[in-house]
Amino acid sequence: MSRSNGKEIWILIVDDELSHRAMLRANLEHAGYRVLEVGDGRAAVEAVRRQKPALVIMDLRMPELDGIAALKEIRTFDRSVPVLIMTAHGSIPSAVEAVKSGAYDYLQKPVDMDEVLQAVANGLEFGELKGGAMQPAAAGPPELSLIWKSAVMGDILDTVRRVAPSDASVLITGESGTGKEVIADAIQQLSGRAGKPFIKVNCAALHEQLLESELFGHERGAFTGAHEQRKGRFELADGGTLMLDEIGDMALTTQAKILRVLQAGTFERLGGVETITTDVRIIAATNHDLKQAIERNTFRKDLFFRLSVVPIHIPPLRERREEIPLLAEHFLSVFTRKNKRAIHGIAADALQILLKYDWPGNVRELENVIERAVIMTMGDTITREVLPAHVRGEAAKQREGEEPLTLLEQAERDLIIQGMLACGGNRTKVAEQLGMSRRSLYNKLKRYGIGEQI
Repeated sequence: MSRSNGKEIWILIVDDELSHRAMLRANLEHAGYRVLEVGDGRAAVEAVRRQKPALVIMDLRMPELDGIAALKEIRTFDRSVPVLIMTAHGSIPSAVEAVKSGAYDYLQKPVDMDEVLQAVANGLEFGELKGGAMQPAAAGPPELSLIWKSAVMGDILDTVRRVAPSDASVLITGESGTGKEVIADAIQQLSGRAGKPFIKVNCAALHEQLLESELFGHERGAFTGAHEQRKGRFELADGGTLMLDEIGDMALTTQAKILRVLQAGTFERLGGVETITTDVRIIAATNHDLKQAIERNTFRKDLFFRLSVVPIHIPPLRERREEIPLLAEHFLSVFTRKNKRAIHGIAADALQILLKYDWPGNVRELENVIERAVIMTMGDTITREVLPAHVRGEAAKQREGEEPLTLLEQAERDLIIQGMLACGGNRTKVAEQLGMSRRSLYNKLKRYGIGEQI
């Protein structure tokens, strides 16, 4: 661990607390690393400039120059060294600000040394990728593949890096919206087939005959409407990768034909007799439990084993909540640029709501919520009021003598909030914009419990 191709790995510890530096140093040296240490942010900047460590572990609160200020200064002359920022327990906004400022990851004090060592190992590998020693082809792995905090996602990305250079079939499972396509993209872009065709087919979106035509192609006259010969996805993806999304919805007859391609690398177009050879890597994805589907005789066992040479299961977002702040800030950055908005952050109480919500739609739902919040926010910070009622946990609330809000009422509530924010709380203007009387608006404000929030 301490050497890479015979080279010692130096880690810089930056902390004004001597005892904490000593604890970190002892554990890192025991793990085989070489250690430098300084006691403030100004010294850290100079140490990085002169000593060029492989990785930096830096406290957030320090005299002279705090961790974020030191990090920003380091990034003016070194954009590749991974920096781990240590923050006080529960200081999520500070941690997110550190990541936005260029930190690779953050650690919460009091630190857990197992987490520190894992973060160091991940950071060093990331530093090698960013520095060019292991630079992938083209643009590198998808941006979201680097936005992670949990140990389980770290393990998944490690599997991606190991399997990508091979031609092994990969089966990616997980609930809808967890990021299966992002993982597939990362495998393709880190593989030897990067730059070659990467074709995706949604198996649930097409009827059986249309899906077979899409995959294998057809000859003229093969079926009604087949007016000319057409090449299928297996033919077009030759030399590259084919992603079969939602493969759990594929008919058994089509599954048998897919199995043949995996076994022999050959197929015929619909209505044709010519045997076509193809060299295609398969990445399959599904939100179904294929083992249960096998028991119900809706999925072939032999195909399952052919597809799952390397299985990757992505857990739902509710099981990796530590990634919610990082993902939320990422989407905030994306959608503020897209919508040309000057929104600088997420309020602490709004972030706590995001952390508590269970996200049945996973990362995709979080992305949609942040996009909506960016559009509805009138100030420079996303507040709890612009989050959907069901995310705030208010859809199921019932005030005395009243029924829970319907979906239509939730939409109306959000529209009124948007109007109140846009008009600076002027109820007369809001009522005019919404085409209702001021009294009606007052009653709705009271009904929805938002009269005093704006």
